[in-house]
Amino acid sequence: MATVPESVKEIATYPDGLASRLQDSHGRTITDLRVSITDRCNYKCVYCRTGNVGAQYAELSTADYLRLIRAFVSLGIEKVRLTGGEPLLRRDLTEIVQELAGWRTPAGEKLDLAITTNGHLLESLAQPLKTAGLTRLTVSMDAVDESTFERVTRIPGSYANVLGGIRAAQSAGFTRVKINCVLLRGFNDDQVEAFAHFARRENLVVRFIEFMPLDEDRRWTPEMVVSLREIVARISAILPLAPLAPNTVSETARRYGFSDTPGVGEVGIIAPVTQAFCGACSRIRLTSDGKIRTCLFSNFEHDLHRQMREGASDSDLRQFILRAVEQKEARHHIGEPDFLKPSRSMVHIGG
Repeated sequence: MATVPESVKEIATYPDGLASRLQDSHGRTITDLRVSITDRCNYKCVYCRTGNVGAQYAELSTADYLRLIRAFVSLGIEKVRLTGGEPLLRRDLTEIVQELAGWRTPAGEKLDLAITTNGHLLESLAQPLKTAGLTRLTVSMDAVDESTFERVTRIPGSYANVLGGIRAAQSAGFTRVKINCVLLRGFNDDQVEAFAHFARRENLVVRFIEFMPLDEDRRWTPEMVVSLREIVARISAILPLAPLAPNTVSETARRYGFSDTPGVGEVGIIAPVTQAFCGACSRIRLTSDGKIRTCLFSNFEHDLHRQMREGASDSDLRQFILRAVEQKEARHHIGEPDFLKPSRSMVHIGG
């Protein structure tokens, strides 16, 4: 395991004062930061990668990530999600989590720390991550049928590894582990009902995500999207669903429980294509090479790491972030005639 440099101990000291609350020009307060800590991935999922191209963007040092994240936290970020690529490929991941777990928000609260992973390496890392202070865990899992799963990932043996990682996470004390499933019509949409049973049987939160135009080989079409309305209808035909209130105003998923087993298992549906939730967006992203993306579908990036390389002070970094957030888009334009696919695909942005 890599050791966190001593210099980070100084960098991670919380700065005095609060320059300003992160708010965009549309009145939305930004509280959630998603940070890609590597562009590498050990899967080649068909809805994400071509399977022929690997990492395309650099990754930063531990000290650089921590300094950039601290600038966001000093402006009121409350939730930090580490993503990729595949974040578990970083040797220093547990050290990064341990550092972040010791930080406090301007209000004095602990950060809500989460990771999104494909789960392939999770079995051996679940307990160390829990011990380090990780709050929440999301595993990408696009089928509960082994052959379908491996057809999605294009990696033999992947299903057993991911299932073992989920079991290890539950044993480590992660409650209500979330499972993310991206649905593609004609490819894995036959898994909807099986996932609903899986959620209840395993007491997991399964979240279906509408396929978005963020794939590396640009094959997305509207016809491939399995909508929220269809998913709810299909599950309701076999299991009794009951709507649940959102955990927060800016929550992306529509939540449903099972009315005959309340509190056991949950289904969520994230529907950015058919029922966009841009109006309450509280998120901002930092790519593995240190660029701010104000929206998944943005065609503009703000190079925060370059500012740091050129000698920017912590105050300078905060001012740069404030200016970038002010330019956050009001909404995406999927399905509209003038929609332009973003300059990076999902794997190179960070989930």
